[in-house]
Amino acid sequence: MSSVVVRLLMPTSVAHKSSFASVYAYLLERYGSFYRTAALKVNRRHGKKLLYMMDSTTITLFDNILKGVGRHPKSGKKKGGMKVHTVMKYHVGVPMVVQLTSAATHDHYLLKEVHLPKDATLTMDRAYVDYAQFQRLTEEGVCYVTKMKKNLTYTELSSVTYVSPDGLVTHTDKKIVFEKGEIRHQARRVELWSDNSHKSVVLLTNNFELDVKDLEEIYKRRWAIESLYKQLKQNFPLHFFYGDSVNAIQIQTWVVLIANLLCTVISRMIKRHVSFSQLVTMLRLTLMYYTDFISFMENPQNDELIIIAEKANSPPKELDLFD
Repeated sequence: MSSVVVRLLMPTSVAHKSSFASVYAYLLERYGSFYRTAALKVNRRHGKKLLYMMDSTTITLFDNILKGVGRHPKSGKKKGGMKVHTVMKYHVGVPMVVQLTSAATHDHYLLKEVHLPKDATLTMDRAYVDYAQFQRLTEEGVCYVTKMKKNLTYTELSSVTYVSPDGLVTHTDKKIVFEKGEIRHQARRVELWSDNSHKSVVLLTNNFELDVKDLEEIYKRRWAIESLYKQLKQNFPLHFFYGDSVNAIQIQTWVVLIANLLCTVISRMIKRHVSFSQLVTMLRLTLMYYTDFISFMENPQNDELIIIAEKANSPPKELDLFD
């Protein structure tokens, strides 16, 4: 596990506010053997590269404790909100970097803070478009793949259009340059056309050598971080909070992240396939019992027979005075 990523997990401002952030970082490092380095195969010239995903999700709060974005469509009142910024390594299943801010904080806030290993690949949505940070990633040897905004202005250096044997345009590959003040960043603009629709998807990257299919596959794998957010919200719902202060809300969020991490570790220990929601449900039901949970989940029928046999051989219950 990269020590750079672990240190980024606990900036000074967060570490002093809550020890739960340090607990999460410790558990992430403690169970690092369960999170194998995720590598994405690209063409042979580039071998394997580390794939990271960056995104954020917003948690609506009951009051304007943290600054929220927008207003309620019916009442017009503005509620507070908290934004969870995360960076996840592909196939890991848990966030490697976590930042908690108000919902009004822009998504690309985390992009300025994160420094990934050289030769890593970072995929993100178009909310993270930032010329200065894209140039920094290029200088650090990090490849990025993102979706391009429609209103970006650029200068076209070269363009190639690819056509299928049927005469349909499959994609266009352009080399462009962005200029804003003293910033000058060269990038690759790839517009992909679908066979089944007239719509196109425009991807932006600083890698001029990757095959178009690899770029498309990398961006598709960004959905893994969306699945993580869905997993958190479905199994550890944060619909209400036990405290009404910023510190209490952040602590409860960290507890959810810690619980998700531990449940992911347990799921990797079980040798048969068990859905994450089923695992969380069984943990809730057996939490107060002395049960070998791993053995029970691997062979629940056998454990049930053992429990029945123990009850049959146990002495009869002593009568109570009032029975």
